[in-house]
Amino acid sequence: MTPAGHRCDFVEQREVPPSLRASLRRPARALAAVAICAALGAGTAAYVEPAAAARRGVQQHSPVYEVRTRNVSGLGTVLVNGKGFTVYVFLRDKRSSKSTCTDICAVAWPPLVVPRGDKPIAGPGVKPSMLGTTNRSDGTRQITYNGWPLYLWANDDQPGQASGQGLNNLGGLWYVIGARGIPIRS
Repeated sequence: MTPAGHRCDFVEQREVPPSLRASLRRPARALAAVAICAALGAGTAAYVEPAAAARRGVQQHSPVYEVRTRNVSGLGTVLVNGKGFTVYVFLRDKRSSKSTCTDICAVAWPPLVVPRGDKPIAGPGVKPSMLGTTNRSDGTRQITYNGWPLYLWANDDQPGQASGQGLNNLGGLWYVIGARGIPIRS
């Protein structure tokens, strides 16, 4: 998180259409502030060795590509990434282990990806046997759960939000997914 409260997850840079630019201005300003601080040597974050952090009571964050469970108000226990952000499935993917969300869709619904050479991490509440990956058309590896490619929603700006639940957006319906690997349609 930046001092302004914005998350700093890896997101592939792509051309943003004018219809989405207005909603992205606030995070862009926060990124600019972080860049200015870094250029001035004012640093906004520091690495803390895990053992030292534990002694000081500093909370360590899991990798973004960890999948765990969390209780989300009104929905119950759902899958989230390592930072606590709710993950979604796109019903158009039809549990095929292949993503149909590309281009502008992948800007609004960023795929949950794992770096080359790494594997998705099964956190608390997640069945490791249900985790997998699929190769996307852009060469990245997207995490799947029970055959469903997993996505984030760009408008969720804090952990535990699920503002994308039940949206009919960019060609299909979007739902959170439970630990049993089934989309929650409530």
